[in-house]
Amino acid sequence: MSDPDRRPGSTRDAGCAFEEACAVADAVLYEGYLLYPYRKSSPKNRVRWQFGILAPRAWAEANGPVAPGVSGSVESWQQQTECLLRADAEAVVRVRVRYLQMQDRSVERRDPQGRCTPVDSLEAAGVRHLAFDEAVPRESDVVVPLAQLLAEDREFDCGAPGGEDTEDLPGGVGRLVRRRRPVEARTTLRAERLAGPGSLYRLRVRTENTGRSTRAGAPRDEALRHALISAHTFIGGEGLSFLSSVDPPDEVAAQVRDCRNLHTFPVLAGPEGSDTLVLSSPIILPDHPQVAPESPGDLHDAAEIDEILTLRTLLLTDDEKREARATDSRAARILDRVETMPPEVFARLHGAIRSLTPSAAPVCPSADAPDRSVGSPELDGVPVAVGGVRTSAAEPDTQAAAVPDQEGCHGRHRVAEA
Repeated sequence: MSDPDRRPGSTRDAGCAFEEACAVADAVLYEGYLLYPYRKSSPKNRVRWQFGILAPRAWAEANGPVAPGVSGSVESWQQQTECLLRADAEAVVRVRVRYLQMQDRSVERRDPQGRCTPVDSLEAAGVRHLAFDEAVPRESDVVVPLAQLLAEDREFDCGAPGGEDTEDLPGGVGRLVRRRRPVEARTTLRAERLAGPGSLYRLRVRTENTGRSTRAGAPRDEALRHALISAHTFIGGEGLSFLSSVDPPDEVAAQVRDCRNLHTFPVLAGPEGSDTLVLSSPIILPDHPQVAPESPGDLHDAAEIDEILTLRTLLLTDDEKREARATDSRAARILDRVETMPPEVFARLHGAIRSLTPSAAPVCPSADAPDRSVGSPELDGVPVAVGGVRTSAAEPDTQAAAVPDQEGCHGRHRVAEA
């Protein structure tokens, strides 16, 4: 999946290991950006931006308190990632902080005297335009030798400037004005050597909203204009390897439990078996998450099933589709994709079998043995296992919780385990 809003010099153009997890990171970035039915008038799209919010501190604390934990579905002013790694003496750490910056898109009608007046809706050359809040993807990078982080903390700015752009509409009937407020933020890196086998280190990446221009009693919409939205972090580098925070080796399990992650949680990213990349996300993921290969594109709702959302989108009325297209360009692209989807692509959305592992036969069959036909689905007479487990961290200072694998399913979710 490619993101048409990506700018030159961003993740896919960087030519580094971050590329490997970019599709999942983009799904995190735009999760909940605009929900079905993708219309501005829908109640679901009147309260937006639910994950990874880093708002100005005074506002966040006045509207708190926010309990410490890994949950990213809160409105805090800070995010902290701690993870373990092994490294050689010349190791280099690379960090990329990514988020959305809110952008207000207003519509203005031009009168015969050339004066422009804000309106909620305007039609130009047969196309309807609505006032709406968009978002601009932002990325900030830092590259620093691990040895420097052991000696002292390293800070770097990860904010974004404000600005204003105008776009004239056809026929001179009016214009679109896009305005962005400045986002002030910094990220601090720290590393420490730990006791234990091998060259073991703990790395901390802490991102804070440092803005002071939003008063404590301001409305939420005002605070969001100065916030980092869907904030998450890539961590990689050279000469190092990361240890899983979800399923750590026994010899470092105690050190992993000592890690403190706030409103984000780090998992190994990239291909299954790799250990050179971490994605720290406000949406808790398994190690090596990946976008399901059957998914033809983002629908901004990874908790839903693509097949259902696609069918529902196809069933929107012409007026509803017209409003969705006027709401946001990403909604327009979703409509274009589902309306032109080839039958073979749509058929793949119906389901996927990930495993055909047979169920184990009872060692001593008896009348008391459970009936395998109840609760044990079969495919062509072969039992399909549905009871596998994968360990997943729920809180950094609690035991790992077992969560069921999706071995076979009807329909599928956009973000799938590796």
